[in-house]
Amino acid sequence: MSQQKKARKAGRPKLPKGKAMGRIVPVRFAPDVLRVMEAKAKAVNQSLSEWIRSTLNAALNGKRP
Repeated sequence: MSQQKKARKAGRPKLPKGKAMGRIVPVRFAPDVLRVMEAKAKAVNQSLSEWIRSTLNAALNGKRP
């Protein structure tokens, strides 16, 4: 019998335990609000997700973004 190699799964491999960001929380924004958020994220050279996280973290810590 010949030994066959296992096919690799498609996609990114799982991160080690404790290295993942956390839970994904779906949220909806009005189109005009989304446009403003995208513009602000682009102005500081961040992805929309990065900008949302940093803005929320600043608000939770009592700081201005």
